[in-house]
Amino acid sequence: MKKLLLVLLVVTLASFLFVGCLPGVVVDDDDDDGDGVVTGVTVDIEGSVVIDGKTYVRWGTRTITVTFPEPVAGNVEGYLTPCAGDLSTKDVLYFGEIVFFPDATGMIWTGSGIFGEAEWICDITGCYWGWGWTPCCASTLQISAGECLDEFCIELPVIIDWDDPFAILEWEVDNCPCDDCAITFTSAIDDPDCEDAYECCGDCCSGLASWSFTLYDEYPFDKCCDPDQCEEPIDSGSGICPIEFTTDCLEASDTPYYLVVDLVDNVGLETTLYAEIFVSGGSDEDDECIIEVFEGRERDAPECVYFDTYSKDYIGWCSDCDYDYWEWYGYW
Repeated sequence: MKKLLLVLLVVTLASFLFVGCLPGVVVDDDDDDGDGVVTGVTVDIEGSVVIDGKTYVRWGTRTITVTFPEPVAGNVEGYLTPCAGDLSTKDVLYFGEIVFFPDATGMIWTGSGIFGEAEWICDITGCYWGWGWTPCCASTLQISAGECLDEFCIELPVIIDWDDPFAILEWEVDNCPCDDCAITFTSAIDDPDCEDAYECCGDCCSGLASWSFTLYDEYPFDKCCDPDQCEEPIDSGSGICPIEFTTDCLEASDTPYYLVVDLVDNVGLETTLYAEIFVSGGSDEDDECIIEVFEGRERDAPECVYFDTYSKDYIGWCSDCDYDYWEWYGYW
């Protein structure tokens, strides 16, 4: 199935406050405090993207490369701060030191940091270091170099994205002009009591990048868990929210069709929805088309996908992006 490739963001720090850390690159700004501005330093964070001026990073271990305009005398160190700000649900996610190693020139320094894999969890019994989720953590990557190791020369705000994309899919089935049946899938609108309606299609942090539909007329998981490697699809489509996809005309059959829906957010986090679809009727324009849909769940190979034994009128799940993960897990 189609994957959205992660992109490597090059964040160019055109200027930042700098106090005598790298000889030869400080430019006096004529201020009384003697501070200067350094140019030509870049910070590359593996797999990050910039959206509306904010840098988003997928959770997990990511390579960080800092390039200086001249060799650094001494070391380069980094630090990832605890979560703070209105994009975080609680005070602390992951924080810790990042060690950088130079290349032969002393100008390119590479290290790796863990973005949001563990956190301090606090409840009435106290605090402990453990695993948990904060879906959209606002943090700061701080880097010091050379003679300024006791000060942070670079501070780059980042948002750590934990949140998988989501969608609830509903459908209608119609007779084709002569015979057979066409199915139209759309994203649902959730309209809870006493609250504003919202669309069940999206992502609560970096945002949904795309959705894609792939339809098969034979079981696509008999040889491998990636159906693109095992079976040719009979129909496909893609887009962004809201979701609307209409299949080609499908013949009634005793054997099912299989639908795979991929949702990918802007940092590459994915959600895949599966459906087993039985089509009946539609032999002519007066023969009403009927479908039964069974939602699938991912399993390890060789089973790959397990399908429910009861039919449903929707597949997927929905989020209003207004929840507290800690409360959901019962910590508070």
